[in-house]
Amino acid sequence: MTETMRAAAFEEPGGPEVLKVMELPAPQAGPGQVRVRVRAAGVQPVDAYVRRGYLPPYVPDADGPRVLGNEFAGVVDQVGPGVTGVAAGDEVMGFSRLHAYAECVVVAATDVTPKPDGMPWEVAGALTAAVQTAEMAVDGIGVADGETLLVHGAAGAVGTAAVQIARRRGATVIGTAREANHDHLRALGAVPVTYGEGLAGRVRALAPGGVHAALDGAGGHALEVSLELVADRRRVVTLVEHARAAELGVRTVQGERTAERLARYAALYAEGAFVFPIRRTYPLEDAAGAHREIETGHGQGKIVLTI
Repeated sequence: MTETMRAAAFEEPGGPEVLKVMELPAPQAGPGQVRVRVRAAGVQPVDAYVRRGYLPPYVPDADGPRVLGNEFAGVVDQVGPGVTGVAAGDEVMGFSRLHAYAECVVVAATDVTPKPDGMPWEVAGALTAAVQTAEMAVDGIGVADGETLLVHGAAGAVGTAAVQIARRRGATVIGTAREANHDHLRALGAVPVTYGEGLAGRVRALAPGGVHAALDGAGGHALEVSLELVADRRRVVTLVEHARAAELGVRTVQGERTAERLARYAALYAEGAFVFPIRRTYPLEDAAGAHREIETGHGQGKIVLTI
């Protein structure tokens, strides 16, 4: 009898309502792979893009239901041939190319790392995308000690990670966010500033020595302000305006996710040296609700599915 699992998936692209809990064949671990019984999976904007019909270049087209999600945490329950260093029963966190909104996900054994004792499942399941994106962005624009970094969308998951990474490197960080999230940014060591008309002037007043680099997590007006304030456009990275990046001469995030990078930030979290707030958790059955919030909300922290 074929082993099955529950997954939040869709058959035709559309709004959040196309996501349904389906009974699908459970994947099996092959050579070099492990299977993880998922406890939590992070919800990202890219998941919403795929749900609407966008096909990432690294994902082959296929018939049948498509399962979203590319970050997760859970317990290993199958280990494929040739795998060492990972065993059934290990609590792990990791990343995938889709397929994480499910009770089981199969990935390369090199794409998981141990979950620290005491780290909540929700944090473990949602940490990787934010910290890996943030570090690759900060590395790409070369943020250094003594410089000033402007972060748009600073209270979101990637913004929260980027603020902390840049501060650890000795940079001053000015973060845009709604006023309700300003205390959160202050606690991270950033100088908060509100969005809206006059933003460039407010940032200049806070950075008399100038802004050396910018991370744009909002797009639109925020990106225009970044271009106005940062002299070298190669030191502006956008997370959202991919279609305009080449034309404007700004960067997008480049690089590969690694288990080593994830393990470093998991260790910092376990030591109390890195914080990662979770905005809200949803059961797998309400994946559509999680997607509605990710598309409309601008609050602090990350959205997570619990499975």
